[in-house]
Amino acid sequence: MPQVVCGCSRAAPIILPMTAARKILLGVTGGIAAYKSPDLVRRLIDRGAEVQVVMTRGAQEFVTPLTFQAVSGRPVRTDLWDEAAEGAMGHIELARWADDIVIAPATADVLAKLAHGFAEDLLTTLCLASTASITVAPAMNRQMWANPATQANVKLLQSRGVRVLGPASGEQACGEVGAGRMLEPVQIAEEIFAALPVDGGLKGLKVVITAGPTREAIDPVRFISNRSSGKMGFAVAEAARQAGAKVVLVSGPVQIAAPPGVEKIPVETADQMLAAVQSQVKDADIFIAAAAVSDYRCSEVACQKIKKTSDNMTLALSRAPDVLATIGRSESPPFLVGFAAETENVEANALTKLNSKNLDMIAANKVGEGLAFDKDDNALTVYWRGGKQELSLTSKAALARQLVAVIAERYRSRVTTTTTTTSNRPAIHATR
Repeated sequence: MPQVVCGCSRAAPIILPMTAARKILLGVTGGIAAYKSPDLVRRLIDRGAEVQVVMTRGAQEFVTPLTFQAVSGRPVRTDLWDEAAEGAMGHIELARWADDIVIAPATADVLAKLAHGFAEDLLTTLCLASTASITVAPAMNRQMWANPATQANVKLLQSRGVRVLGPASGEQACGEVGAGRMLEPVQIAEEIFAALPVDGGLKGLKVVITAGPTREAIDPVRFISNRSSGKMGFAVAEAARQAGAKVVLVSGPVQIAAPPGVEKIPVETADQMLAAVQSQVKDADIFIAAAAVSDYRCSEVACQKIKKTSDNMTLALSRAPDVLATIGRSESPPFLVGFAAETENVEANALTKLNSKNLDMIAANKVGEGLAFDKDDNALTVYWRGGKQELSLTSKAALARQLVAVIAERYRSRVTTTTTTTSNRPAIHATR
């Protein structure tokens, strides 16, 4: 089915850093699920954490330490008897360094050792020597998980405050089906960060965010849309929640699950997005428009599928509602953050939008030629009246945290200085 793509403008996206990076010690034990753990490292780092990997001897039979060093950027620790590291009691240093200890996969063997206080290798010694919170993600054969000994060990660990994530049910590497699969890395990362104390930069505030594309019907089977994946907007939503905000995410059609703790309102058209935003911004403190809303829609939508009857077809288009501009013209708009995804003249076009749509801030980036769209990395330049800040190329998750931190700072600055109105927002111009 063909898709018509119309318009070149796209609202760029977003995420926020905690004041200090969370230090997570990731223990990897000897189960087949260890092949998933490098992805977990990446997802934890994307959320702003520093990750130090510790591997057991069994884990090294499945994945090499070099793999984890490549994704974490840190040498992997594997041996309690490493003379170079332990000359200065390195295991104690590591135990004090960690804010959180996460073991994924956690085999039946390591669960038993933790439950009964064994300290025969580096990982179990660290767990005994540290005051950090401990989270385990079990992974084992379904019969091993169901064994009364394993269940007793799990209950004992939980009674001591150890957090147990999973396991999930499904097909296992041995061919059996049942409970025992390690949760997917994205689930583990979400659960870990959902349990962490919030940064507080947006604590107590309501933040409304738009994300993804919109679709405007041509006929019952075709529509006008754009290439937005929604990744940036969803990253911003998670970052704002981590900063303590109550987050409402108004999203066009995307294939991404809402971050934990975020209320998602699904929409399809620009009209639906505008209606949802208007109902939510009435009591909102900040509105972040990261969606790529269609600029145009068909003047008339065909009631039946348009048949291929000629070599050419002309569509009559009319302007779709501008969600951000409409909110900017309202009587008492919240703190407004827009995006400018441009193929040329990025700064000039971004500042024009900042002024014309009555915004407090705008995040701009260049798109096309392999940049931004459908990518996991991005870079932004953030403009406001009287200043700007460069956010260099990094993962969209890390970039969103940085952006939310800038938004929180500018919002607090405006609140504590003067109440800004439409009439006293001076225009600014591109640097020559």
